[in-house]
Amino acid sequence: MNDKIPLQEWAPAEVEELDLYEKREKIYTRKIEGFFQKIRQYSGWPLLLGYFVLPWLQWDDRQAVLFDLPARKFYIFGLTIWPQDLSILALLLIIAAFGLFLVTTVAGRVWCGYTCPQTVWTAIFMWIEQKVEGTRNQRIKLDKQEWSLQKLAKKSAKHGMWLWVAFSTGFTFVGYFTPVYELGWQVYSFSMPLTPLSWVVFFTLATYINAGWMREQVCRHMCPYARFQSVMFDPETLIVSYNPNRGEPRGSRKKGTQPSDLGACVDCQLCVQVCPTGIDIRDGLQYECIACALCIDACDSIMEKMNYPKGLISYTTENAIKTNTVEHGVKLLRPKVLVYSTVLCVMASVFAWRVFSIESLELNVLRDRQAVNAAVAPGMVENRYTLKIVNKNDESKLISLSLDAPEALQLVGAKQIELQPAEVVSFPVRVQAPIEQVTGLVLPIVFVISDGNRQYTHESRFIRSER
Repeated sequence: MNDKIPLQEWAPAEVEELDLYEKREKIYTRKIEGFFQKIRQYSGWPLLLGYFVLPWLQWDDRQAVLFDLPARKFYIFGLTIWPQDLSILALLLIIAAFGLFLVTTVAGRVWCGYTCPQTVWTAIFMWIEQKVEGTRNQRIKLDKQEWSLQKLAKKSAKHGMWLWVAFSTGFTFVGYFTPVYELGWQVYSFSMPLTPLSWVVFFTLATYINAGWMREQVCRHMCPYARFQSVMFDPETLIVSYNPNRGEPRGSRKKGTQPSDLGACVDCQLCVQVCPTGIDIRDGLQYECIACALCIDACDSIMEKMNYPKGLISYTTENAIKTNTVEHGVKLLRPKVLVYSTVLCVMASVFAWRVFSIESLELNVLRDRQAVNAAVAPGMVENRYTLKIVNKNDESKLISLSLDAPEALQLVGAKQIELQPAEVVSFPVRVQAPIEQVTGLVLPIVFVISDGNRQYTHESRFIRSER
C-alpha cells in the first residue's frame, strides 16, 4: 500500500509583478491666473526679496543679519545674541510653531500654499520651465519628442537657469552665516575655502533637486507637516473644497446651458491640470492639498465662461459643506483657536521681555573649590574666585569691581579691568578676612561690577571650614 500523497505543482493562472515603490509620474501643470494667484505673488515676492537682500544690508559697519557661529554670536540688526541669550531663539521657535498651529487651525494650509519655501521656489522653477519650454501641451509634446538640437537647447537653457537660481539660493543662505561681502569676493576670485564651498554646493544641489525635480514629492513624502496637519483641523477650519451638492452629477455641456440632470461641474479637468501636487480636489480633502487655490482660480474662470456663479471650488469649511451653506463665515471663537492664541500671546510677551532685558554686561562667578579656606597668613582665611565678565557691546568698557559683604571680608588685588568690544574675560580675585572675625561657616557675599552707568551683581558664598 502506498501511503504517500502525490504532490503537484500549483501556480495561479496569472501572476503579476508587485511593485512596492510607486514610480513618479511627471506633473505638467497648466498656467492659470486669478485672484488668489495675485495674492501668492504679493506674498511670495516680498519674501524672496527679503531673503536675497537681507544679508547685504549693513548695520553699524557690520552685516545687519549674521549668525556668526565661530564667534558664537548672532547679529540681528541692533540686537546681538550671545550663547547666554540663546533662550531668546528658543522662544522665537516656539512662537513660530504656535503661530503655525493657530494659522492652520483657522485657515488650513495657507502657509504651504503661499509662503512655504518649497512652494515659492517650486513656483519659480515652474515659471522658468513655462517660459523656456512653453505651455503645458508644448511641454508634454517636447518630452515625447526624440532628442534634437532644439530640444537639447531648451533643456540646457532650463536647467542652466535652474542651477543659477539654485546657486544664488545656496550662496545667499551661506551668506547668513559667513560675511557675505567676503564670501562674494571669494566666489569672484575662485578662492573660497573648502567649508563654505561645501555648504554652497550642498544647498545649491538641495534647491535644484527639491524645486526642480522632486517638487510635489517633497510635500507628499518628505514634509512632516502634511502628516500631522489633520490634528489641528476641525470642522470649522478653512479648506479648499469642491461643493458636490452643487457640482454633481458632473458632465460636459454647451456654453451657457444648464441641463436639468447635471450639476455645475462641466468635468473640464482644469482643476486637476493646474494642481502642483496632481490631485483631483473633487475627490475630497486630501493630505497632498497645499491650499494654493490654483484650482479655485481655474474653476472660477470656467464658471465665468459658462455664465455660472463662481465658488464651485472655494475656501470653505467641513460644516459648511455638510449643511450646504458654503458661503457662511468662519467661527473664530473655538477652543483650539483660543488655546493657541493664549499661548502665542504669552510666549510673545515673554519674548519681548527677554529682548528688552538683555544686558550689555554679564557677570558670572565661579568659586575655586580647591582653594577654599586657604591659609595665606597667620590669623587670615582666604577664598578664591574667578569672575567671568562678558562685554556684549561693540565698544570698550572700563569695569570697576567691588564687594558687598560683611566688613571683615576684603577684596584683594586689582579692582579695575578694561574690556574690549565683544570680549570675554576670566578675572581671578581673592577675598580675605581675619579668622576671628568670620563668625559663621558660610557668609553670603555679592560681587558688583560697574561700567559707570549701571551696576551688575552676582551672589556667591565665602566659606570657612572647621579646623
